[in-house]
Amino acid sequence: MPMFPITTERFALSPLAQQDRDAFVDYRRVPDVARWQSWTPTYSTDDADELLASQPDAIVPQSGLWLQVAVRDRSTGALVGDVAVHALPDQPDSYELGVTIAPAMQGTGAAAEALRGLIAALFGALGAHRVCATTDARNTAAARLFTRLGFRHEGRAVEADWFKDEWTSVDRWALLRAECDRQARGAGTPAA
Repeated sequence: MPMFPITTERFALSPLAQQDRDAFVDYRRVPDVARWQSWTPTYSTDDADELLASQPDAIVPQSGLWLQVAVRDRSTGALVGDVAVHALPDQPDSYELGVTIAPAMQGTGAAAEALRGLIAALFGALGAHRVCATTDARNTAAARLFTRLGFRHEGRAVEADWFKDEWTSVDRWALLRAECDRQARGAGTPAA
């Protein structure tokens, strides 16, 4: 079963493409967006071109590769953010997630909706066993998001990451397929 496109109520998700580049660069340059991410506000079109040229066309299980997935408004086609999937190389059926939403769409539920769609596809189309995320412990918005999505807080590694010229603490979040299925049954909705 093909994984993309993934559609949600408001969004269509598919691998980031050249058509997304300028909007992608625009929100990556916003200091508050870049704050918790691996890039800086100096992110350039050359950086985006390099990312687009190097990423796979689809999620390749156990490849160790990241895929940036565009989150586009279904009615306008406008890029509102992206979700990222890292196919963990050392664990079968295991994926790490990331999310970035443009400032104009933050606080609208866009991140949760996009991640729900992606998680359902990972558990459904790819038969994932586990999805996880790592966040900066100071990023309370990310903590609320992953909690709302039903992720389990697996722990905090204190001052474990040298990030942007300082020691930072990181939180680990995870959701197993069985947990997702139980949550779906408890909510009265079909499982992914």
